[in-house]
Amino acid sequence: MTSIERTLRADARRNREKIFVAARELFARDGDNAQIEEIAAHAGVGIGTVYRHFPTKQALLTEMVKTRFSRFAEIATDAEQIEDPGIALETLIRQSAEEVDGDAGFQLAMMGSEELEWEGIEQEKAAFAEPATRIIERAVAEGKIRSDFTFGDFPMLMCGITSTMYFAPGGAEWRRHVELVLAALRP
Repeated sequence: MTSIERTLRADARRNREKIFVAARELFARDGDNAQIEEIAAHAGVGIGTVYRHFPTKQALLTEMVKTRFSRFAEIATDAEQIEDPGIALETLIRQSAEEVDGDAGFQLAMMGSEELEWEGIEQEKAAFAEPATRIIERAVAEGKIRSDFTFGDFPMLMCGITSTMYFAPGGAEWRRHVELVLAALRP
């Protein structure tokens, strides 16, 4: 939960979540062509409610990505507690992929949507990068994964997986993609 979500009233949090759900569905259907008016109608809230939370489509997409990175940080922190660093990394990759399955808005953002404003996500990205980097470095040091893998490679892998999700929705292809990635990482 982001700091904004913690301070909102319960009804405002519910509206915000309805907007996120509607946006995910419409981004899945329409891609970057999804419009705020359609998102509001699909969420069952007024257009003013959407604009109170998100003054632009970019702000909405950015907040959706920020929320995802907050969740990735939680996943990484939990995975870091796993004793075997190879299993920790596998858990990080699999759970991160599961987290974004069906979230076409996030998938579009990872593929370079022009609607995303990366500014303002730095804190969430850093909170994720710190434990994820430690997991990767520990796995490399213990010979669980190939020695040339670094955290800098992680976004590229995840972008590939999310693009598989986006272009093959509902299929199991992205899970196969994850397994191939994991196999390629092993020494």
